[in-house]
Amino acid sequence: MSQVTHIRDEETETVDCVVIGAGVVGLACARAMALAGHQVLILEAAGAFGTGASSRNSEVIHAGLYYPAGSLKAQLCVRGRHLLYEYCRERGIAHRQCGKLVVATGEAQRAALEDIHAQALANGVDDVRLIEAAEARSMEPALACVAALHSPSTGIVDSHGLMLNLLGDAENAGAMLVLQTPVTGADHAGARIVLHCGGDTPMRLAATTVINAAGLFSTLLAAHLPRLQSVVLPSPHFAKGNYFSLNGRSPFSHLIYPVPEPGGLGVHLTLDLQGRGRFGPDVEWLDDPASDASPQPVGVPLDYVVNPARMKDFETEIRRYWPDLPTDALSPDYAGIRAKIVGPGEPAADFVIEDETLHGTPGLVNLLGIESPGLTASLAIAEVVAARLRRD
Repeated sequence: MSQVTHIRDEETETVDCVVIGAGVVGLACARAMALAGHQVLILEAAGAFGTGASSRNSEVIHAGLYYPAGSLKAQLCVRGRHLLYEYCRERGIAHRQCGKLVVATGEAQRAALEDIHAQALANGVDDVRLIEAAEARSMEPALACVAALHSPSTGIVDSHGLMLNLLGDAENAGAMLVLQTPVTGADHAGARIVLHCGGDTPMRLAATTVINAAGLFSTLLAAHLPRLQSVVLPSPHFAKGNYFSLNGRSPFSHLIYPVPEPGGLGVHLTLDLQGRGRFGPDVEWLDDPASDASPQPVGVPLDYVVNPARMKDFETEIRRYWPDLPTDALSPDYAGIRAKIVGPGEPAADFVIEDETLHGTPGLVNLLGIESPGLTASLAIAEVVAARLRRD
């Protein structure tokens, strides 16, 4: 697959469609637009695709259990799950439908578990079952709980393999990936949006269609893109999630999740495709990015270091559902940063797909707050974006 580091042209180039951001959602959108016949340029600030949240997550294919009925997260997670499993089967992308157990470790959590069950059914996830402790232990003998919710349609996927295929489809349909090219500003030129791009050779791109899929920096970038109508943008917030790996093979064959906590889904056990276990993420709020920062800051150090001192808290949380976790069984693994549009203590936010109906700018779509289940929903998000742009 070809990868272009930059385009050498001091003049303004005209292009049909620009996708900003080469994470899994950006690549899915680029694929959808290219397959629809558009000339697509994918701009990525980093030196490779998928280096942000798309490669620093749990690689889980979510079923759609938790999200409010009718929300974009609920709709696009359920739709995206079906599309993703089908796409993985068609392309031979490594994945496994291993299922998961959401566990109540005390009677006080049983009501919350029942609420999740009801929410899942309302979202159309009709294969979930509430089970008692004995059945849960028959599935996972090392597990301690009073009840559990079994979600058989939850799975795991090779996110890098997924992105390689999305990029390959887009490129085979004529799209081009341009690396090390941050967007530093934008303005209008008639009916087109003119993007000011940095990198080794700064350039200007006049595009009919712009899809802002810049991940962590999508909200900062949206503030610099043309907006003909005054709409208040959400504030960006960064939440770091740390992961610890399990030394030795996991005794579990399902993913194990506690009842969710504010800001995330709790310190859960996920598996990779080789059966190795890892725990996380937790929720560690970072300083909010400056609202007057560059739209896509390059070289800004992001804190991806896992603090070993957090291991004790992890062990405490894990032993609630796995009491026999051996001493010194964990090792610091990796961390990711979630692009949130609500801060600590605030209710969880839905995905924001901001199009012309909100900001008044034809051809512009901003994807804001695309955190979990963004990986699962990526193909469905791309469907919605392509459909809205066809309507516009």
